[in-house]
Amino acid sequence: MSNELIFGFHSVEAIFASEPERFIEIYALKGRDDKRLSPIIEEARKFGISVQFMQRKALDNKSKGEQHQGIIANVIAAPTFNEKDLDAIIAREETPFLLVLDGITDPHNLGACLRSADAAGVHAIIVPKDKSAKLNGTARKVACGAAETVPLIQVTNLARTLREIKDAGVWVVGTAGETDVHVFDANLTGPMAIVMGAEGEGMRRLTREHCDVLVKIPMAGTVSSLNVSVATGICLFEVLRQRNTTQP
Repeated sequence: MSNELIFGFHSVEAIFASEPERFIEIYALKGRDDKRLSPIIEEARKFGISVQFMQRKALDNKSKGEQHQGIIANVIAAPTFNEKDLDAIIAREETPFLLVLDGITDPHNLGACLRSADAAGVHAIIVPKDKSAKLNGTARKVACGAAETVPLIQVTNLARTLREIKDAGVWVVGTAGETDVHVFDANLTGPMAIVMGAEGEGMRRLTREHCDVLVKIPMAGTVSSLNVSVATGICLFEVLRQRNTTQP
């Protein structure tokens, strides 16, 4: 059984809300006593979780320089999800809504995509096991608790997974700048998987070939592209808008 460090209020609070039994120990900023930290300390003591108070430099070292907001927790590592879990999610949901991240390597972008996915009602995020950002403390902090609510499915072969979800009735929509179809004009109301490509490179060839349709975000300014997490948010919320519009 492995463990991992998480940091930031949202990440710690999300685990208290869902799986407090995962906590091993909490490290808090010495001398800080405010309405944000105190409830966490009280909750930890209620569950019998050890709390160590440390100087800021010690916390900085534990988080390897990432912003920790004065709170770090050592927790039992969350379970990983695989293709079988994805099959169960698709079978369970009447209208599956999936996000596929093809080679997102920046944990900040992964965390931001998780946060948008949770807000938009995504049922699962699919990533390839290789050449993808790990769900580490940085990603969890940026996700603001969404890492504990949206399953991150790691798959061995992304192209094969796309074929399988298509066979299950999920429409696969890829994002690419060279298409003429605007995301706001596409029909995004049914079982849906939105595919976002890697930062700077876009989708890989095999991933693109398995998409049912390609869409793009119309650009009115001088920049040619958006940060992948920003583009992800736009596409996901267009799906949510269309779903809300078509609901009786």
